[in-house]
Amino acid sequence: MTASLREQAAAMLRELVALRRDLHRHPEVGFDLPRTQAAVLHALEGLDLETSTGASLGSVTAVLRGARPGPSVLLRADMDALPVTEETGLDFASHNDAMHACGHDLHVAGLVGAARLLSGRRDEIAGSVVFMFQPGEEAGGGAPRMIAEGVLDAAGDRVEAAYGIHVLPGSAGEFFTKPGPLMGGANMLRVRVVGRGGHGSRPHEAVDPVPVLAQIILALQTYVTRRVSVEDPVVVSVTKLRASDAVNVIPDAAECAATVRTLSPATLAQLRDDLPQLARDIAAAHGCTAEAEFEVAYPVTVNDADATAAALTVLREEFGAHRVRVLDAPIMASEDFSFVLEEVPGAFIFLGATPDGTAPEDVEMNHSPRAVFDDGILGDQATALAALALRHVGRRD
Repeated sequence: MTASLREQAAAMLRELVALRRDLHRHPEVGFDLPRTQAAVLHALEGLDLETSTGASLGSVTAVLRGARPGPSVLLRADMDALPVTEETGLDFASHNDAMHACGHDLHVAGLVGAARLLSGRRDEIAGSVVFMFQPGEEAGGGAPRMIAEGVLDAAGDRVEAAYGIHVLPGSAGEFFTKPGPLMGGANMLRVRVVGRGGHGSRPHEAVDPVPVLAQIILALQTYVTRRVSVEDPVVVSVTKLRASDAVNVIPDAAECAATVRTLSPATLAQLRDDLPQLARDIAAAHGCTAEAEFEVAYPVTVNDADATAAALTVLREEFGAHRVRVLDAPIMASEDFSFVLEEVPGAFIFLGATPDGTAPEDVEMNHSPRAVFDDGILGDQATALAALALRHVGRRD
């Protein structure tokens, strides 16, 4: 009798953990990930795959062709780390000044596991599976570059669906997602207020841009609570401030930058027009000028309703209903897998990866220098990805 996906994944867990920890020790940031790319290519050696690497980034695309023709499906893992200095104290902690603080090392190992599982079932596959190993998710733009280089058409015909799994704090081994908007769109607002500098002791002889910028920052928060419906959430967080480099100098200009998260095209359009104008009007009221730019970075991550329903069914069949949960509301973090889901239907799914025994108050969110993930979930991650692919390309006699 053929072993189940979960049994086969359990048998390779030690190897997947070793791969994940090697990647964790040697994280790379951005679009050019030579060591990570080489590790992925090495991990895929011996499998009956058509592999290629990116022209403009250090990506890996691998195609598994089944024994019979049929549709294509895509599975994705992001590979890049963050410019964060690790503070976990793990014995496989980063050897450099970057860190896999968002779990992308697990995503890579999990997708390698799925490739091995599916390669062992090639005779059961009618169609193709595209494995997308993507750099530049944190830097922004890795997915669009891979799409431009043809990852969605790597098997010959465009994939009919796409899936990705992302680890988050939560009960280890629990899957959670929702149909429709799952994650917020990411946008950036930059404001530079220009006045007239002077001596810090004689503000009446200057046009001080600092208090003007402070009023703009407060007005942004008021705008969100008074001009945007609570039923269509928006998050505006000012995360960067700069003014004078000397305590006794009133600067000519002061600037800030904010991340703006949205869930609907209508609200995005509203904020794209209103927030720069708000800054300009407040500056003008105080005798200053404001240069304001609104940049759209990531679209909203939207799960296809049918693909999500099917994915939930697959996960419940594989792991039991007690390990699958439907979220009540989106989260406002962003993902560039959203670019893939703009092109083809699919679903993005979260997987809880908090180590057992960790007190809730000690759990650190992704991107923290103290974020720790349980790599014991890698077998489940590989199984889930393989099972989702087989829903589309599993042979139907």
